[in-house]
Amino acid sequence: MGGMTSVKLASGRRGRPRSEKARQAILETARSQLAQRGYDQLSIQEISEAAGVGKQTVYKWWPSKAVLVADCVLEGGVLSEVMGLPDTGDARQDIQTWLRVLAGRIENPVKASLLRGLAAAAAESEGAAAKLFERFTGPCRAVLVERLTAGQRAGQVRRDAPLVLVTNALIGALLFRILSREPSEPEELVRLADVLFVGLDMKTTGMKEEE
Repeated sequence: MGGMTSVKLASGRRGRPRSEKARQAILETARSQLAQRGYDQLSIQEISEAAGVGKQTVYKWWPSKAVLVADCVLEGGVLSEVMGLPDTGDARQDIQTWLRVLAGRIENPVKASLLRGLAAAAAESEGAAAKLFERFTGPCRAVLVERLTAGQRAGQVRRDAPLVLVTNALIGALLFRILSREPSEPEELVRLADVLFVGLDMKTTGMKEEE
């Protein structure tokens, strides 16, 4: 609903539809070129020419290549499935399911290339890093902590477990998998949940929930 409302508001302003059309053309062009060439070979000049706009039009919205790349990936739906996490009543199984979804996204060569570009942009620019945290890392960590907290309430996760550290480990493993480019099976990433839950699960540690 929110997205539909914003489009209606934007279209009601004189000149706005044309500007939005140009902006979307730039994002789509940057996304396509990033997937084909990688971050290092990307240039604002070539993006503007391919999108049919002037170079200054690009800089009107994005102060640098890194910030443009952050937007073109984060607004492109590459990570759209990761913001929700299932709650079947089994925290361990739900996190494994979540990891399988992400592993599938990473295995796609085009999406993996876009994600590597996003990581490179974040490493180069504080602005791009802030966008990555605001739109992915922060929300992603929040939903994981929320699910693990529910697991604590259900007696599936130790009450003294460092939930933020656990989520950082999961997200860090995903980023490492993207950047390393090492061939591996998606289930290898899923097994990380098993390793972490050895320390999280009260049954495996012999702890009992306090009354």
